[in-house]
Amino acid sequence: MKNLLTCFSLLILWINNAQDLELKAQVRHTIDELREFVAIPNDALDHSDINRNLSWLTKKFNERGFNSSVLPTEGESLFFAALPMEDDKPTILFYMHFDGQSVEPSKWDQSDPYKVELKTKDNDVWKTLSFDDLKEDVNYDWRLFGRSTSDDKGPIVMFLNTIDLLKKNNVQIPFNVKVILDGEEEKSSAPLPKAVKEYSDLLQADFLIISDGPVHSSGKPTIAYGTRGITTLTLTTYGPIMPQHSGHYGNYAPNPGFQLAQVLASMKDTDGRVLIEGYYDGIEIDESTMNILQSVPDDAKTINTHLAIKQAEKVGAFYQEAMQYPSLNIRGLSSGWVGEKARTIVPESATAEIDIRLVPESDGDRLKSLVKKHVENQGYYVMTEVPDKSQRMKHEKIITITEGTVTDAFRTDLDNPYGNFLVDTFKNTFSEDVVQIRIMGGTVPIAPFINELKIPAFLVPLVNPDNNQHSPNENLKIGQIAYGIQVFYGIMSNKME
Repeated sequence: MKNLLTCFSLLILWINNAQDLELKAQVRHTIDELREFVAIPNDALDHSDINRNLSWLTKKFNERGFNSSVLPTEGESLFFAALPMEDDKPTILFYMHFDGQSVEPSKWDQSDPYKVELKTKDNDVWKTLSFDDLKEDVNYDWRLFGRSTSDDKGPIVMFLNTIDLLKKNNVQIPFNVKVILDGEEEKSSAPLPKAVKEYSDLLQADFLIISDGPVHSSGKPTIAYGTRGITTLTLTTYGPIMPQHSGHYGNYAPNPGFQLAQVLASMKDTDGRVLIEGYYDGIEIDESTMNILQSVPDDAKTINTHLAIKQAEKVGAFYQEAMQYPSLNIRGLSSGWVGEKARTIVPESATAEIDIRLVPESDGDRLKSLVKKHVENQGYYVMTEVPDKSQRMKHEKIITITEGTVTDAFRTDLDNPYGNFLVDTFKNTFSEDVVQIRIMGGTVPIAPFINELKIPAFLVPLVNPDNNQHSPNENLKIGQIAYGIQVFYGIMSNKME
């Protein structure tokens, strides 16, 4: 019996080693393919960039047996691909995006952000390595630096290589698989709602998986059930029609900077809670939901140290609770001149850029109306354009408020059967607890799919939390490539009960 157990243990060890080598070989191939993909610039503002990426995607998905289409929209085209469909299978729709933020090469620690560099950290300094050093026994702590390595080309290439591995192992995928890739997510996906409506028959599915953004800071397998939405406002107050000498007109001409500061200060208390009447209406957190929020392994001390803040605002008692409420954020302020160019003047105007992160209970248009009503209650005449001289002479206090579009929030029920399937799959794949996030703070343009297709959606992030997405030196930890392949492999090889 002892010899039998020893042989069995050796067999399990051999199988695990073989699987590890197989995964590392696929990771190695993924790296090469990602370098090829990243080398095609993908600035969301450049039409020709997007078209070159569409050509690459068409070739790569077709090589894997997908039927693919480029779907025209009022803006940049979407990319769609699907494996041959079978009527008796449920359908997964995967969403990712292939466009990226514009780059400023001078801010990067490499000459070309579209040429991937391999780096390792040596005494807290990133050291560039040769790709000749990258054998099949890859070091999972090394990183790939380049625009969109993590956001969001990395996950796309992980997906493609998972398909390769499934075919190599003769795995019959128990789902129909569809993929929709966005070509202008980085500039708000404005054409997406209309496009989803137009192509709704093609996009029909049972559930949606979004692979964008980083895993939880703990590094544990992560599923998010929603994202906050966003809308914006621009507020401008007015002083003299031209900047005036502060010696001659200080104490006489109203200062728009002070006016705007007073308006903004009236919107929140000193603990960061919004004072605008009705702003938090409709939001309730029951005990079971609170338990899920508290189960996320956040650490307030770690977060505060990272942000270098002594005390967080008190909209919620802890980070996850704070995410359940709409925010009111000043994202930019401008009046007169500052620094070396500062002038002794009373400025002619002052402007604040506001963004509002939305939750499903809060309607973006309603919240913007509440803000405008609040401003009116401060004694301001609200306009949508710059006042002329006659309007300035008629009203004591004038403010211009212009509105941005609304991207809705979404949130899937925490006890959804497809969500339970994902949680079980992750537990079986990684043998550890899954971080379940009720709603993420950022915004992904997924609401059109939910509203039009009437399907549940889940975020399955794959990349490292410190990936610097949207910023210089964006990077992808090689270990996250292995993680991503395991995630996609688990989802597409397990059958729902």
